[in-house]
Amino acid sequence: MAEAARNADAVPRALWADAGWRAVAAAFVFNGFLFGIWASRVPAFKARFDLEPGTLGLLLLALAGGAIASFPLAGYLSERRGTQRLTLGCAMGYGPALLLLSIAPTPALLGAALFVFGAFHGAMDVAMNGWAARVERRLARSTMSIFHALFSLGAGLGAASGFGAVRIGWEPEAHFTTLVLLGALACLPLILRGMSTEPPVAASGEQAPPLALPSGGLILVGLIAFAASMGEGAMADWSAVFLTTALAATEAQAALGYAVFSLAMVLTRLSGGFLVQRFGPVAVTRASGAAAVLGLATAILSGSLGVALTGFALVGVGYAVVMPLVFSRAANDPAMRPGPAIASVATLGYGGMLLGPAIVGFIAQVTSLALAFGALAALACLPILLGGQMAPPDPRRP
Repeated sequence: MAEAARNADAVPRALWADAGWRAVAAAFVFNGFLFGIWASRVPAFKARFDLEPGTLGLLLLALAGGAIASFPLAGYLSERRGTQRLTLGCAMGYGPALLLLSIAPTPALLGAALFVFGAFHGAMDVAMNGWAARVERRLARSTMSIFHALFSLGAGLGAASGFGAVRIGWEPEAHFTTLVLLGALACLPLILRGMSTEPPVAASGEQAPPLALPSGGLILVGLIAFAASMGEGAMADWSAVFLTTALAATEAQAALGYAVFSLAMVLTRLSGGFLVQRFGPVAVTRASGAAAVLGLATAILSGSLGVALTGFALVGVGYAVVMPLVFSRAANDPAMRPGPAIASVATLGYGGMLLGPAIVGFIAQVTSLALAFGALAALACLPILLGGQMAPPDPRRP
């Protein structure tokens, strides 16, 4: 009892007072910030190379391929080199990878640059989430939802920068260079200072599978993760394009789409813990799916920019807390150990997030972008239909 009291006294009352927490928070903001910058200027690259939706989908698939390819290597390096060092290394390479996109002279080289950008994005995602889990355990406080809210905040700020860049006439080269430098100056020192707060962890000697997939009842939980993450990924790369093509919005106005979506996610994630405690994970999951369906339908049927942005905000509310709930459910699965269970649903979740933009592009190529968004709305019904799988397992079960 006395030891527990001493540990409690050692934990700072304010999260921001802990250097490790600040470092992970900065990593999440920086990761989202650079991704939001790219997402806000997708229409500029589409216009620069006169890309058809299907071609743009293939290029976005290169980004997804780079991220997926980085997952096993990032997991290995996290074990061997530490999540802190890998997070910093990926952050230092992530900015230059974004700059490569702006100077790509051909669609083929843009695809190659997107593969590199996706690899740094995915590897940093794995590393910083691993570091976040260690900080959470050390502080004995639930902070993962806050970290993910900060990612959305960073993504929203990055997307909003696209609006300003277009208004002042910046091409992607000037926009990306300026914002990468500002983001690095703000975040990298915090990451560096926090690296010494977590002691290194010795390798366990266990060989993790290169591709973990859910089994048993956890498959349905993984499907919920896939549906929500696919929609979230599609919103990042296609929200601006949807506004320019369906509503004839200007490039500056279109950049607001992902910014509004991300802001709604931030606010919802910050209140997600209260909502789950008040209504339970099943009700919150089903309500989240309903909000996403309603938001997508509103955007598809809207005839004005304001109504469409309202729809995007509802979509952000709908997707915000699904993945944190999925991870919590997986960690308490009665049939699998927490580590493999979380990895298995993360594989489907991140796969959906990264493949979603490409799939939307292919559907838009053969039909229309509105119908592609309609397919996202159909997928958003899965959390409603399968929400019962999110109930906490019965502790009396063997």
